[in-house]
Amino acid sequence: MRTSQTTLGIGFGLLLSLTSSNLFAEAAPTDEALPYEAQELPLEELRTFGEVFERIKRAYVHDINDEELLDNAIRGMVTGLDPHSTYLTPEDYDELQESTQGEFGGLGLEVSSENGFIKVVTPIDDTPAARAGIRPHDLIVKINDTPVKNLPLNKSIELMRGKPDTEIRLTIMRDGADAPFELTLKRALIRVTSVKHRMLEKDYGYIRITQFQVHTGEEVVKALNKMHTDSDGQLKGVVLDLRNNPGGVLQAAAEVVDAFITQGRIVYTKGRLDNTELSFDATPSNPSHGVPLIVLINEGSASASEIVSGALQDHQRGVIMGTQSFGKGSVQTILPLGSNRGLKLTTALYYTPSGRSIQAQGVTPDIEVKPARLTPIEARLQIKEADLEGHLESGQKIVGQKSESSASLAESDYQLFEALSLLKGLQILNKSPENSTNEPTH
Repeated sequence: MRTSQTTLGIGFGLLLSLTSSNLFAEAAPTDEALPYEAQELPLEELRTFGEVFERIKRAYVHDINDEELLDNAIRGMVTGLDPHSTYLTPEDYDELQESTQGEFGGLGLEVSSENGFIKVVTPIDDTPAARAGIRPHDLIVKINDTPVKNLPLNKSIELMRGKPDTEIRLTIMRDGADAPFELTLKRALIRVTSVKHRMLEKDYGYIRITQFQVHTGEEVVKALNKMHTDSDGQLKGVVLDLRNNPGGVLQAAAEVVDAFITQGRIVYTKGRLDNTELSFDATPSNPSHGVPLIVLINEGSASASEIVSGALQDHQRGVIMGTQSFGKGSVQTILPLGSNRGLKLTTALYYTPSGRSIQAQGVTPDIEVKPARLTPIEARLQIKEADLEGHLESGQKIVGQKSESSASLAESDYQLFEALSLLKGLQILNKSPENSTNEPTH
């Protein structure tokens, strides 16, 4: 017997060939998941439904079978609830199962529906969509020669599916653009690596989470341990990059927060059913060792990303930097139905430790830093003491020169450069006489 599954993510589109942020986490079995009190059926509305059904059967221009009509009726009933609830056909359910393996074919887009069009939540790193320059909030209005206006989202996804190395044309509307424009992309096999990490500079670490999968928490702990080892235990700060991260497994989000705090509530959920009310608390383990932390977010940071950034913000464990996040604060549960079908239904809202709901609000960064492109200004010819003939030498090595890697980072990723600069500032303050006790900065 299949069990229901609690998920966090953005829209049905990511369940299919593009990619998935709706990864599974264990929940209660189906027969315990839907208790309800018997109520009188709305007979008048059911009569209307039956009449419409019969009229379509008799008068529609083409023959249409009962199964297709009823599937469409169920789909309309569910998708009318909110952008994230969906009726899953057997094919959809199978695709959902496959997508949890972290490898799928397509473009690498996280999408939802908006006003009849496909709205891009975020492109996934190192995928055809990201390389083509598709941005969060872009609207896809045409796939090849097919307009997507009012086309069911799953049908639009099917049009974007295809074998790797085959081409597809997308017509896109973008805020600020004078007119829609076309992009030609080549489909690829999408393999999503959940966690990437590296040292930005000596003793300053960087962790990038692309989406929250089942083992993301473990991978973050491994990354922290590796960076502590590489810095000989002198790690001075970490940047946690959640930009364009569409979400994923609720449990994984809680585990990531737990890697940075040692006590207190992380997140809790509220719904109409008892088994949708969950709460996650921190454990005493401390793999981060309290190092200063900067969390980067943007408009593509959604769902589980907002759980992490919101919880760390409430605990004052790090500085949240970037731009306002997406604002998806709902939880979906996969409820198996008969005939190998399923229902992805919004069953709860989640709340940060202080009781904030992120739904349609998002996380507001502590320091707003918008994306920017730096253009270096050529310095005018200046004469310094060291240029004067007969100047005295200091007898000391020159220190504090701006590194070439730092200048390159400022040009390639301004937000990350600002995050690293703030970490360095926190380290300097931590060394000041007022902070001579060497307590970690939170």
